[in-house]
Amino acid sequence: MFRWLIVVFLALVLINGFTPWLQKLGFGKLPGDFRFKVFGREFFIPLTTTIILSLVAAAIAKFL
Repeated sequence: MFRWLIVVFLALVLINGFTPWLQKLGFGKLPGDFRFKVFGREFFIPLTTTIILSLVAAAIAKFL
């Protein structure tokens, strides 16, 4: 269980670090990425971006 927490934490740190670079490439603005405001707070749900990045990660893992 502890290993999975470490893996998830490291994945979130990597994604957070790559977010500005990915936004320059157009990720986060794809159809299916939802951005909305509720009570003055902005929420972002990147569904399409998550699916595409998961497919890319799976392809890389398959070739390694």
